[in-house]
Amino acid sequence: MQVTRDKLEQAGRPDLRRLLSERNQYPERASEIDEKIRQTFERRVAILVLDMCGFSRLTSQYGIIHFLAMVYQMEQGACPAVTGNGGEVIKQEADNLFAIFAQPAQAIEAALDIFRAFEAMNEVTSEERNIYGSIGIGFGDTLVIGSHDLFGHEMNLACKLGEDLAAKMEILLTPAAHDALPLGRYACTPDSFLISGLELHCQRFQQCLYPRPRGEAVGKVDD
Repeated sequence: MQVTRDKLEQAGRPDLRRLLSERNQYPERASEIDEKIRQTFERRVAILVLDMCGFSRLTSQYGIIHFLAMVYQMEQGACPAVTGNGGEVIKQEADNLFAIFAQPAQAIEAALDIFRAFEAMNEVTSEERNIYGSIGIGFGDTLVIGSHDLFGHEMNLACKLGEDLAAKMEILLTPAAHDALPLGRYACTPDSFLISGLELHCQRFQQCLYPRPRGEAVGKVDD
């Protein structure tokens, strides 16, 4: 059964909670309910996770209000870059922003536009107001809960890459996101991290090998 865009937009947290409650009450129906959850919420998307750098240092040095003002400034730079590349901002939590796209190439272009916006802002602000970010990008089947939340393996990996592992103004991609990029357009180098005894593989974005052709559609998030 194909779920329409309208149903995807209407389905939200109460619907998910109701289905999860049924799953807990009737474990013998787990497979049936899992399939209903997938049909209602699952979408194949690219996930961009942006984390602002320096939260603890800036808050300690200048106070939380100063940093909240910077978060608002981050939103002003990041949100247009997301929508301008066919993406959708799903949620913002503290100094993090989460967005989805139809394809990882759109997420990379949005990430680059976000960093360009930050650099432009930093040209006209004092040093203590300079904004920097780190970005993780994943791609795969994800539970998209209306316009409120995201759950899935690639979401978890993108969070780990963007929030914990990427350096300032750096983009890291999961192997799945990298494998779905157009051949020959982006240069990336493989890397890996050892976390809690597990090896996490990723691709470190280096550069665009050629710009997106003029007038090429960036597309929209798949229904």
